[in-house]
Amino acid sequence: MGCTIIKTSNAPDAIGPYSQAISAGSFLFVSGQLGLDPQTGELVAPDFELQARQALENVNQIVLAAGCRMNQVMSVDIYLSNLSNFSKLNDVYQEYFGDHQPARAVVEVSGLPKRASVEIKCIAYKG
Repeated sequence: MGCTIIKTSNAPDAIGPYSQAISAGSFLFVSGQLGLDPQTGELVAPDFELQARQALENVNQIVLAAGCRMNQVMSVDIYLSNLSNFSKLNDVYQEYFGDHQPARAVVEVSGLPKRASVEIKCIAYKG
């Protein structure tokens, strides 16, 4: 089984030695996405909801670049710098997933790159 690196200019470049995503067989592994503007590589705003929306849009753009759709996402891991944003996260998350409900974990962490409020990664099934 070969692996293919997925890269799109519609999502921010990786800020380290990793790929935006890797496609392997029927699976797509999307690296953690922050609320970064794809053009500037900087956080879109200090506001949690704007960061969450941008992080999900970055995930969406990478999923699309791999030839998938968000309803093919099977698992989502979300890291929050403050768990009190959980309900705000759910509101924004619903905009992207609607009735599709992938398996999900949400955890609070002590810090994220660029002092982001949220990081989101996922696995999609392309089959």
